[in-house]
Amino acid sequence: MKLIELAQELDVSAEAIKQFIQDFDLELANCISTNFEVKEDFEKFARENIDFLRRYEKDLDKAKTPGQIAEKINQPQEKVEEAMKEINPNIFDNGFFKSSVSSYGIDNKLGGNYQFVYNYFGNITSLQKRDFIGYRDLFFYISSVLEPFLNPQQIKDWGINKPAGVILYGPPGSGKIFWAKKIAEIIGYEFREVKKHYLGTSFVDGSKTHFNDFLVTAMKQDKVLLFLDDFDSIMMARKPENNVAACNLETQEVILHHISKFEQENVLMVGSATTVSEIDEEILAPGRFDVLIPVFPPNKAERSEIILYSMTRNLDKSSLLYKILKNNKADKIPFWDEVSSKMKVFSNTMLIDFTQSLKKRIKYLYYKTKNENLKIDKNVLDGALRDAAGKLTEEYLDQIAMFLKDVIINSSDQFQYRIQSLKTELDAYRVVEEPRRAIGFQHNDEQKDE
Repeated sequence: MKLIELAQELDVSAEAIKQFIQDFDLELANCISTNFEVKEDFEKFARENIDFLRRYEKDLDKAKTPGQIAEKINQPQEKVEEAMKEINPNIFDNGFFKSSVSSYGIDNKLGGNYQFVYNYFGNITSLQKRDFIGYRDLFFYISSVLEPFLNPQQIKDWGINKPAGVILYGPPGSGKIFWAKKIAEIIGYEFREVKKHYLGTSFVDGSKTHFNDFLVTAMKQDKVLLFLDDFDSIMMARKPENNVAACNLETQEVILHHISKFEQENVLMVGSATTVSEIDEEILAPGRFDVLIPVFPPNKAERSEIILYSMTRNLDKSSLLYKILKNNKADKIPFWDEVSSKMKVFSNTMLIDFTQSLKKRIKYLYYKTKNENLKIDKNVLDGALRDAAGKLTEEYLDQIAMFLKDVIINSSDQFQYRIQSLKTELDAYRVVEEPRRAIGFQHNDEQKDE
């Protein structure tokens, strides 16, 4: 059963159910599959707790002050406000919440007893068995964008059509190709990458071929997602200061010529960009690439999970590395929290670099000492951290800053917490200069002030 079907049957909105999953920190793997099939345990919980879910939705939709929430859940107002600032520092607007906030979610965060929710689910899903780590907010945001693919009734009831083009934008190494493949999986389309040599005119096996031919052929196939990397370079606006290659201009013209037929032909084109600020406005016009999805670097909690996943991936429990990790309690997430906090604005790629360097350092120490009980200490971790930080260049930090500008313009309401968190991490790299003493002689009153 699809989530939308369960929601309709229970008379609880799908959006409320999605927010409930986030508020109660439930693993997606325990609740729904990537294509939004409801898992057995979650369906059982939902059916047996319809009244609670309806009360949850009613509360979620109601504008309320911190004082009203505090009174409802019998908690001090200061604690409620503190909990909300942790969730979203910019949540308040004239004393009320800017967006939907659940009193039950805050109560749960402050220690309220909701064990009846968790009783329906077994052991926590292993990292190895998850479809992906963290990013529930981004997953649900993407699912709302893809709703016309998942629920044809959207077109009939509301006239909301399938998007023809989607742009995934974010700094290098943030996982844009991962999310493009995830989109294909969600909507059941075949993922096909548009290679650079497909663009313009080229020769394949001695025959002359053109990008237009490639696109026409793709449109004849059923349900295809075409992934185009370096989208911001290829679709750059024509300006005096920009030197747009002729083949890129040709690619723009071919795509704009055919894009009106994409929905009818079951084609979705997904572009990957570092920034959307330089893309030609014609490309971003309604009915074209008008769906912009930001792909953030992982936050602190996600970094810890990704590190643990990468360190233990495909490891047999009898392996030397696993034994060493277990002896250091490094087979659990809390071990990685301290080093994760030092990895501000690190990309997914940098985290992988860190784990690869760390594995090599642990291997070196083991062969040097022949000791399974060796300690993964601060020196070992810091050495791997230095290796991974090699990609943390000024150019990369500038790309993070540009990404923040883009996402504030395009998606500030949906990702307020991530924006604030990323901005805080980026600011940590900015050097604050100490005020300099004025050159020349000081006046008497200035001397007295010292």
